[in-house]
Amino acid sequence: QVQLVESGGGLVQAGGSLRLSCVASGRAFSWYATGWFRQSPGKEREFVAAITRSGGSTYYGDSVKGRFTISRDNAKNTVYLQMNSLKPEDTAVYYCGAASAPGTPRKSRSGYDYWGQGTQVTVSS
Repeated sequence: QVQLVESGGGLVQAGGSLRLSCVASGRAFSWYATGWFRQSPGKEREFVAAITRSGGSTYYGDSVKGRFTISRDNAKNTVYLQMNSLKPEDTAVYYCGAASAPGTPRKSRSGYDYWGQGTQVTVSS
């Protein structure tokens, strides 16, 4: 089956940067729309960013716009999330989701069929 694995999380001070990676495995895997979501304790999973299959269009949640950048390298089966100017409120488990068919990227969890297990990002004040 398709597997997604996130990496790059860790502990960083406010104002710092991290780059998350989402790597896909599976011989039959094809990238379509991909999204990053995050979840803090006691909260719903929140939309962070999304990107089209070709990388031609990107979308961001209001809370991260201007600070985070999503990109992809299909040759490496990898999607990235560059996070700059991190704030304590960015602390969460970050998840990568991938759609299984062509379509416009969605901001809801239902738009994605494959998920990784998440990577923890902790931003200290």
